[in-house]
Amino acid sequence: MFWAADLRAAGPPPARSAVRVDEVTTVSAPAVAAAMGGEGDLVAQRMARACRCFGAWLGPEVAAYGWLSAGPEWIGELGLEVRPGHREAYVWNCVTLPASRRKGAFQALLLCIAAHVKREGLVRLWIGSVNGVGEKAIAQAGFVPVLRFRTMSLQFRLGGLRWLQVRAVEDVEAGLMAAALGVLGRGGRPLRLGASLHLAEIRRH
Repeated sequence: MFWAADLRAAGPPPARSAVRVDEVTTVSAPAVAAAMGGEGDLVAQRMARACRCFGAWLGPEVAAYGWLSAGPEWIGELGLEVRPGHREAYVWNCVTLPASRRKGAFQALLLCIAAHVKREGLVRLWIGSVNGVGEKAIAQAGFVPVLRFRTMSLQFRLGGLRWLQVRAVEDVEAGLMAAALGVLGRGGRPLRLGASLHLAEIRRH
């Protein structure tokens, strides 16, 4: 599912919580890198290309983290690129650590990211969800669903293909649907509703 949050609307404010959310700096980056485990080396690479990271802490421990990009990013689960528009950004690679699940860390993370970038003048956030995970928290953070996806990978001896079906969410506003299709695409071409088949591609980013 692909979701959008209109930051010009009066969204829910961050609730009082034991979870503390801050933008990750060079000082706190090592803690997030440790939380990311085998992908921890990506922290420095991402920050070097102007990606921003936000972390949620419960006491001294990292409870959750999420990345924010105003530039193009790769959505590996779909084999698509996302290119946020002017005054927009994409929230991605959000993870709640196992010991901190069901404690409101993910929702607090999203609410604080939204409040933070709204003060900076952004007007819209995009986020994706996979297999329904975290969708209750995404909705409670002020996001609305826009597009639905079904995907299947077909593996062959010399490579693989990805089948992708794109549908609009029922009753989604036409302008918002068009905006979502416009920021998503592949090879510089915007996304279209319907089904497609293309070469599978893996990027470590």
